[in-house]
Amino acid sequence: MNTKPILHRDNPTAEPLVGNIKVTRDDWLNVAMDVLVTDGVEQVKVLNLAERMAVSRSSFYWYFKSRQDLLDALLAKWQATNTAGLIAQTELPAETITGAVCNLFHCVVDPALFDTALDFAVRDWARRSGKVRRLLDQSDTQRLNALTDMFLRYGYAQVEAETRARVLYYMQIGYDLAQLYEPINQRLSFVRHYLFVFTGVHPREEEVEAFQSFARGFWEGRQR
Repeated sequence: MNTKPILHRDNPTAEPLVGNIKVTRDDWLNVAMDVLVTDGVEQVKVLNLAERMAVSRSSFYWYFKSRQDLLDALLAKWQATNTAGLIAQTELPAETITGAVCNLFHCVVDPALFDTALDFAVRDWARRSGKVRRLLDQSDTQRLNALTDMFLRYGYAQVEAETRARVLYYMQIGYDLAQLYEPINQRLSFVRHYLFVFTGVHPREEEVEAFQSFARGFWEGRQR
């Protein structure tokens, strides 16, 4: 049987692993992540993943003690990607609050900083698991605290900082959930207005242009 599984490796130039060649721990994790996002946690099963990679199930146990061990690793990867990525963006230096929010907007564009599809998959998983619900609540709190701290650094009062953090965070979750599929130019045309609504401050034109340039460059690169 001529099977050529496509594995999402850290090195995109690496050849897919075929036949009885042992796959890596990252291969198992990345394929499990794909299944979690597309099919839900119920389909993240050892046999299912092995069949997708055309390998034996035995290699799974070189890297994981059990399916639960794999699920825990998926949650750890989600936290390291999304929660840590968002917090890191809020802590980047910026001369103005609008510049700081532009740094945060990079998460909306680059899934390496914040994987929206993965976040929604974990939120769906949390409806079925009390443990995941607790982790999600902790993560949301950490993210909101980071956003609040970001506003506080630019002189906002505590209550206003918390309120603006909530508006910014929950608006973005709802925006992504709506799946509007806006043309890129239409979406970017609102950037300066969103910045004003979120901060109460008119952004500098160079901040808007820098973010728009980053977003266009990133999306055009993905379409090639």
